[in-house]
Amino acid sequence: MNIDASVVYRIARALVHYLAAKDVVIGFDARSTSEIYSKSAINGVIDQGANVLEIGLCGTEEMYSAVVDYHADAGVMVTASHNPINYNGLKFVKSHSRPLDPKIDLPSLKDIAENAGWGVIKTKGEIIDISAVSRDAYIKRILKLVNVKYLNEKKVLFNCGNGSAGPTLKLICDQLVKKGAQLEFVLVNQEPDSQFPNGIPNPMLPENQHITSELVRHHGADIGIAFDGDFDRCFFFDEYGDFVSSEYIIGILAQNFLEKFPGYSILHDPRVVWNIKDTIKNNKGNAVQIKTGHVNMKQAMCEFDALYGGELSAHHFFKDFSYCDSGMIPWLLVVEVLGKKNLSLFDLVAARKKKFLSSGEVSIKASDHRKVLEKTLEKYASRATYIEDVDGLSISMRGWRFNLRISNTETLLRLNIETKTGVVDPNLKCKEFISFIKGYELT
Repeated sequence: MNIDASVVYRIARALVHYLAAKDVVIGFDARSTSEIYSKSAINGVIDQGANVLEIGLCGTEEMYSAVVDYHADAGVMVTASHNPINYNGLKFVKSHSRPLDPKIDLPSLKDIAENAGWGVIKTKGEIIDISAVSRDAYIKRILKLVNVKYLNEKKVLFNCGNGSAGPTLKLICDQLVKKGAQLEFVLVNQEPDSQFPNGIPNPMLPENQHITSELVRHHGADIGIAFDGDFDRCFFFDEYGDFVSSEYIIGILAQNFLEKFPGYSILHDPRVVWNIKDTIKNNKGNAVQIKTGHVNMKQAMCEFDALYGGELSAHHFFKDFSYCDSGMIPWLLVVEVLGKKNLSLFDLVAARKKKFLSSGEVSIKASDHRKVLEKTLEKYASRATYIEDVDGLSISMRGWRFNLRISNTETLLRLNIETKTGVVDPNLKCKEFISFIKGYELT
């Protein structure tokens, strides 16, 4: 739906009424309308009698952290994350940074907002600026999760994409140096800029990855990190500037946790799974497959008491971060692993690529998504060794596997193909697959 300041006001006011909230954390990203919408959300909250704990320009995970630290009843983040420049939206959580249930909470919230069903409030709430202290608390929280003695002799390049990551990242790097980390930091495009002069910060798109690749090579960095707009996701590049697919990062993080705590559950989504499952099995963990989406992942993290969960979209969830996703914690842990094992990121990933390769996610436009899925099932079912529909359509065959799903955020189909190295070429399979579905009303 299209939103404006009045819609944001109504939603925020409805949120307070629905949750009977007394304190609500509100933050915003670097988009041109974000601060305006944040002010509308603030007005909606205080008009409904609740207090606003204002954290200003920030990342989504800073909102999660503040809700927990200050025992707030709800949190609102104004952000469109990685989406096009004219997009914007709202992310919500309840107390303890729990997600709102899309089947129960969101319809109720929508009904209240549409019908102004919040009653009459006599006393307004207050606005309390906690931006400085909440950021300090957030940084202390995430730095507790990494062993600084292994952060050594690496040049780490960050492409902040002119999103909201820069100010927070600078403070994190400063604190690491104070704690004795022997790292060299290079921060690029760190100034928040609503015009995104260096492109929309969506490093998952192949056409955007060359920017960070070139920066890594130019600066001679050992590892490159690129953030999306609200930095709840980070993307990795090795010392050669090559993009590292998220299934390998999930494997690295899963192994890191299981080496410390064998036997625990690690969660993953259904898109690319062979490397992840193999890594978890080899490290005596329990691999649990969950449908894509932060609500599904957070709920399952609690249910399975999982240490960590990772999605191919580069959302990484951590038990020690209130089961929330973070874009800062992953790079800290990966750099720690490289120092502990005395390996480069290229070498670490190359060992896994000897077993499994993938195509990278391909976005496909189609006028009839359901028809494409139906025709795909018809074509491949007879050759399949395994078929599942946990999230879209996943079919395994001899030597290769694909997942085809409808995007949660855009009117696109997402295709991922993975193969056993030396058996099938994932790029050839990808071309074959796209050629097949072009016959079904692609636009």
